[in-house]
Amino acid sequence: MFADVYDVIVVGGGHAGAEAAAASANMGSKTLLVTMNLQTIGQMSCNPAMGGIAKGQIVREIDALGGYSGIITDKSAIQFKMLNKSKGPAMWSPRAQNDRMRFAEEWRLALEGTPNCDFYQEMVKGLLVEDNKIVGVRTSLGIDIKGRAVVLTNGTFLNGLIHIGDKQFGGGRAGEKAATGITEQLTDIGFESGRMKTGTPPRVDGRSLDYSKMIVQPGDEQPEKFSYLDTPVLTEQRDCYMSHTNALVHDLLREGFDRSPMFNGRIKSIGPRYCPSIEDKINRFADKEAHQLFVEPEGWDTVEVYVNGFSTSLPEDVQYKALRSVKGFENVKFFRPGYAIEYDYFPPTQLRHTLETKLIDNLYFAGQINGTTGYEEAASQGLMAGINAHLKLKGEEPFILKRDEAYIGVLIDDLITKGTEEPYRMFTSRAEYRTLLRQDNADLRLTPKGYQIGLAREDRLRRMENKKEKSEAFVEFFRETSVLPEEINPILESVDSALVKQSDKMFKVFSRPNVTMEHMMQLEPVSAFVAENDLNREVLEQTEVQVKYSGYIAKEKLNADKLNRLENVKIPKNFDYSKLKSLSYEAREKLKTIQPITISQASRISGVSPADISVLLVYLGR
Repeated sequence: MFADVYDVIVVGGGHAGAEAAAASANMGSKTLLVTMNLQTIGQMSCNPAMGGIAKGQIVREIDALGGYSGIITDKSAIQFKMLNKSKGPAMWSPRAQNDRMRFAEEWRLALEGTPNCDFYQEMVKGLLVEDNKIVGVRTSLGIDIKGRAVVLTNGTFLNGLIHIGDKQFGGGRAGEKAATGITEQLTDIGFESGRMKTGTPPRVDGRSLDYSKMIVQPGDEQPEKFSYLDTPVLTEQRDCYMSHTNALVHDLLREGFDRSPMFNGRIKSIGPRYCPSIEDKINRFADKEAHQLFVEPEGWDTVEVYVNGFSTSLPEDVQYKALRSVKGFENVKFFRPGYAIEYDYFPPTQLRHTLETKLIDNLYFAGQINGTTGYEEAASQGLMAGINAHLKLKGEEPFILKRDEAYIGVLIDDLITKGTEEPYRMFTSRAEYRTLLRQDNADLRLTPKGYQIGLAREDRLRRMENKKEKSEAFVEFFRETSVLPEEINPILESVDSALVKQSDKMFKVFSRPNVTMEHMMQLEPVSAFVAENDLNREVLEQTEVQVKYSGYIAKEKLNADKLNRLENVKIPKNFDYSKLKSLSYEAREKLKTIQPITISQASRISGVSPADISVLLVYLGR
C-alpha cells in the first residue's frame, strides 16, 4: 500500500496537522496526512470561531506566509468583528464566527486540491526510529509507512480521558477514541511527558432558546476579513447573543461540586488559566454574582448553538438544571453536555526553534502536544513544523521567526525557552514589540519571507508590494502637502482640537489623536489623491497607522535592533556549560537542558541572570 517513502508524514488532521501538511506539500515535499477520521479534518473541537485578542494576528500571519487558515476562515465565516477598535492599532484583533461544518469541509477540499498531499485514515500507534532518527510510523493495523520526517499533531488524543461528573471514559474528543502507544514509546526513548486538561461547554438546540431575553451581539457594520487574497467579504451576518449567570445558577452548580472531577481529585492536571470552567469561575470568584455567557450559532443553517463561557465537567443533570436558570435558557434542550478532557503533552523545552525534537532527528511536534491551547496557536506551529521539515530534507537553512517579526516567533520562543506547565495561550501582552506586530501589516512583515522559502505564491507577493507602494506614496503625500488654516480648522473645531494659525504639513495635523482618515478625506487634495490612485480600505488603514504611530514604530524598531544584536551572538552547538564555573548552578542546569542557540535566547530563560549572560559573553569573546 505504501511502497514509496514519503518526505513528510503528518500525524493528526486538526488545525496543526492540516497546516503542516499543506505547507510541506505546497513547498514540494511528498506528504502523507494520517488521521483517525478523515471526516474530521480541520474540525473545530471547541468554539466555532477563529481569531480574537492576539489570535487574530496569528491567523493574519499564517495567511501572509501562505498558509490556509485565513482563507478557510473567510470562506466559512458567518460574522466578523474587529476587537479592541477603541484602543491603538497594536491591540486591534480580528475575530470571525464560523460555520463549523463548512469550515471542516473547506479544509478537506483545500487539502484534497493540494498537489503532493496524500491521505490515510488510521491510528498511528508508534514511530519507526533508527539511530535516533525518524524513518516512519506504524499504524494500529501493523502497517509500516516510511517517511523521512514526521510531524506529530495529536491534539488532545494522546491517552485522552473524558470526564463528565463521576463518569470518565477514554476519548480524544466526544464520540472519538483516544490514541495510544506514542506517549509510552517516546517516554521510553527519554522524552519527558505531562498531563493537561481542557474543557468544552454543552451544545444546545437554538430553537429552545428565547433570544428576546438576551443582548444581541451583531457583527461589524463594515466587516473585514482575514486573508490578504481575494476571499469573500461578508454581505450578510448572523447575530450572536449574550446572557449572564446569576446567584441561583451558581447555587445549583455548587450542588454538584461533590461530584465534580475538578474538586474530588479525579482531574489532577492543570487547565487553561484564561478559559476556566464555569465551576472554577464561581469557586475562584465567589464574590461575583454573574458571569457572561456568549450564545454563538454553529453555522448558517444548523440550529446547534455553542454556549461560550459555560465550559464544565459537572454531571450532566447539574449542567442541565443550572443552565435552565439562565435568562433565555428556561426551556433549553441539550444536544450534548459539556465535558473536560485530560491528555498527554510533552514540555516544549525538548524542542528546537524549528519544532524539531532534540532527541530524535526529523521528528517535529506541533499544537497541543506542545502544551498550547487554541486553534490559532496550533495552526501556526503546524505551519512552521511543515515548513522546517521540508527545508531540512532539502538541506536548506531553517525558517525561524524572531520575536520582533511575528507573534508566531513570540509563541515558539516562549515555548522553547520558557516551557509551560499550563495550557499556553497567546496574548498581545506577551509580545514586547506589539506596535510592530499589528494585524494590518502581517503581509508586509511576512509575505516576502514566505515567498523566499517557496510557500507564498508570486501573486500574493505582488499584491503585498502594490499595497506597500501605495501606502508609502500616500504617507509621502501627507509629508509633502500643506493645508491652509481655513481648510483644516473647521475639521479641528469639530473634534475639539486646537486650531492652527498658519499653513502646516498635513502629516503633522493628521498625527493628532482625534483626527482620522475620514476627517482628512474631507479635504479635496486628499480625496483626489485617493480617487486618482484607486486606494482601497486596506491602504487607507495602513497609511493612517503609519502616520499616527510613526514615532512609536520608529522607537520600537530601534529597541528591537539593539536586542537583535545579541541574536547574532551564536552559542556553539553542544556547548559544555559545566566548564563555566562562574555560572550559577541553576543557569548551568537550564542552559544544558534548553540548549539555546543564541545569547539573546539564553537571556530569556527563567533562572538565567544578567550576570550569567555576562559570563557567557566574556567566554565567547564578546
